[in-house]
Amino acid sequence: MNIESISKILDEVTVRSIAAFTDIETYSQIGIIIAIYFVAYVFAGRIRGFVGLLNKPPESLQDSPISRLIYRSGKLLFPIFAITLLKISLEFSQSVLEHGWVMQTALTIAILLFFNSFINLLITNTIAAKAFRWIGMPIVFFYAIGVLDDITSVLESVSIELGGIKLSAYGILRTLIFGSLLFWLGRISSSTGQAIIRQQQSFDFKTREIFAKLFEILIFFAILLLLLQLMGINLTALAVFGGAVGVGLGFGLQAIASNFVSGVIILIDRSVSIGDYIELDDGRTGFVTELNMRSTTLETYDGKDIVVPNEKFITNCFTNWSHKNTKQRYRVDFSVAYSTNVRSMVELIKDAVASHPQVLSGEAYPIEERPDCEIDSFGDSGINMFVEFWMEGVDDGKNRVGGDLLLIILETLQNNGIEIPFPQRDVRIIDPGSAAAKQAEAQKPE
Repeated sequence: MNIESISKILDEVTVRSIAAFTDIETYSQIGIIIAIYFVAYVFAGRIRGFVGLLNKPPESLQDSPISRLIYRSGKLLFPIFAITLLKISLEFSQSVLEHGWVMQTALTIAILLFFNSFINLLITNTIAAKAFRWIGMPIVFFYAIGVLDDITSVLESVSIELGGIKLSAYGILRTLIFGSLLFWLGRISSSTGQAIIRQQQSFDFKTREIFAKLFEILIFFAILLLLLQLMGINLTALAVFGGAVGVGLGFGLQAIASNFVSGVIILIDRSVSIGDYIELDDGRTGFVTELNMRSTTLETYDGKDIVVPNEKFITNCFTNWSHKNTKQRYRVDFSVAYSTNVRSMVELIKDAVASHPQVLSGEAYPIEERPDCEIDSFGDSGINMFVEFWMEGVDDGKNRVGGDLLLIILETLQNNGIEIPFPQRDVRIIDPGSAAAKQAEAQKPE
């Protein structure tokens, strides 16, 4: 191509540009575009004013995720209406106008701006937002200008065959892009759905946890089916193949399957829930902090996490201290001297223990749940006593009561002059010249 050819092309482009900008159709299309944007702006404003959720921002972060999503989506009404009206006008103008390139350009720009606004308003994750911009924006642009089908055909032609499987560049790109999009949407949908379910105060805590876990399972199962369909895998053939493979996997993954099924059973029968205090058969204890489909996490009072396979809660015995009743009964032992007036001392100890704020006491509770002091046994050095009391929660960690009550009992006994016994022994020194010493000497074996 020489300089003369380039000059002719530039002259032709200049002539067409001047003709386009001097054509009355160009200015009529610009006027229609301005009118469309005005109508879309007014209509979107009326809709937002009529629907309170679209116009009123959420008052706090604790509001429903749906409310926050609806409020952000309200800002997309204007570009949505504009794109819709531009598309209708473009279809109508094709039979009236000779050239509709202005409206086509406006529609392309409107679609790109809408996609960018969608990313800014609804995608809060930085990595996901960048992926949508660098991958999604070119796809939207090619679709808007009508060349996406041509690019798809070119990518489809770049393929290789491995046995009976055909791999194309388009199929691989489609699986990577839309597979990542599906998993991202699944994670967002799962977290949002679980948050909504957990905010339903009409259900108790355990029921909300069951529905949240079941919702998570259904979401990812649906995503798996969509991904298989996207990859072009025949689900009917997969079902036949899965029946044969399932037998083999059943033996190899027996422990995983057992824990999974046990997790479902735990969620259904509600034998273990978040916040329960569990004592295992080996003596380890902790609060349930996480309950998933494979294992349950117990947090001990010294900050350690115990990960217990769900199967253990089905096949082994365990103690759930707070399954149906958070109130627990505890006992504190002490001793007093035999010279103590036990009847009066018992009342002093009851009142002292009842004064602790975490001990259940008062007329509002039945007599069997109020503090009680009784004789346990008669010891070598004194009378062995004990105090029984009830409290909310477990006597450990932030609810540690036993140590406080021992101090209260000690101070009460000291303030009332009650002796706390301790072991005493009498030592007898025998005179070597006494008859008893001689008798003892005579009894020694020779």
